[in-house]
Amino acid sequence: MRGRPAQGPSRRAQLKTPTPTANQHLLGDSGGFPAPLQQVDRTYVRCSGRKLVYFGGCDYFRLASHPAVLRAARQTMRSHGLNVAASRLTTGNHRLYGELERQLAAFFGVEHALVTSSASIANFALAQTLAGDFTHALMDARAHACLREAARFLGCPVLVFEHRNPDAVERSVRRLGRRARLVLLTDGLFAHDGSVAPLRAYREVLPANAFVLVDDAHGAGVLGPRGRGTPDHEQVSRTHLLQTLTLSKAFGAFGGVVLCDRTLRDRILQRGDLFAGTTPPPLPMAAAALQALQLLRTDARLRSRLHQNTTCVKDTLRVAGVPIPPTPGPIVSILPRHPTDAARLKRLLLGAGIHPPFIRYPGGPSEGYFRFALSSEHTRAQLDRLVEVLIQSQ
Repeated sequence: MRGRPAQGPSRRAQLKTPTPTANQHLLGDSGGFPAPLQQVDRTYVRCSGRKLVYFGGCDYFRLASHPAVLRAARQTMRSHGLNVAASRLTTGNHRLYGELERQLAAFFGVEHALVTSSASIANFALAQTLAGDFTHALMDARAHACLREAARFLGCPVLVFEHRNPDAVERSVRRLGRRARLVLLTDGLFAHDGSVAPLRAYREVLPANAFVLVDDAHGAGVLGPRGRGTPDHEQVSRTHLLQTLTLSKAFGAFGGVVLCDRTLRDRILQRGDLFAGTTPPPLPMAAAALQALQLLRTDARLRSRLHQNTTCVKDTLRVAGVPIPPTPGPIVSILPRHPTDAARLKRLLLGAGIHPPFIRYPGGPSEGYFRFALSSEHTRAQLDRLVEVLIQSQ
């Protein structure tokens, strides 16, 4: 088969809801869901009775199964229970949330961090708070679904621009004129292929008073010399920059985060009905996130191994003629040209003892693609096995 790098769908295709049979090749008796996976250690899953090397998901450092992270969650569950069962603005506040926010602010080098129940709620609450501040929003054509939904709360027209195209942004800016008050919404690290939003180029064409909202779910913890995400990687100022992220990917826990200054934090508390009306993450998850932050802050080998694994796999595939774009994210995407090619690659992967991560997801190709997420914990033998299969499939 001749695979090609995964490309996102057209705007029309992207707005379609994925069908319940998106992972038809792995469906079991699961009511339309893919066959369930059981994590058996940090790089393997059990699927339909088989133990397979796992390159799925977004747990880039495998912190969701790190012994210290699990220990922190268990200890907190024993001492504090599972859930505060209330909004933080009523009776649901807890010292762990304040400590997590202080540590997140220190890690990312910002004044404040505000923890929310999920990454989607972080975007929704932020957009709800900023309603009325802008005349127009500019949206990357392949922005994540939660950003598209968040834009509804802004209460202004949304103009979609071509994916990662500063020239298209510049054309929109000229068309809207000097009086426009603009906010640009984009993913930081795009999960479908590991590419990064060109934030520096956007800044060059946007007015000085324009804001940029970066959903950095996949970039936070991964990109930049200190793991501060896409703004760190792109070396852009945080002036008029809004960054949200999740604790469920690189940090292996759960919850959303808005990075902000004191003024914006206070505005969200006062105006963000979605923040006020939701329960924060379970306490064991807050403790797990604190421990994960500690590991990422003190163990530089984690990011070093992730970078080395990513570079090794992508460079080897490109030398062998597999068309992998030079993206910095730890993601390798293969889009089969025909369903028979997808079936063949699935067989090759299973034959090599690798779980075939074929998915359909908003922001990725509507017909489905193989998305391989590399981690800091994959062994060289596992990476070599994956590379061998992908080369053989060409």
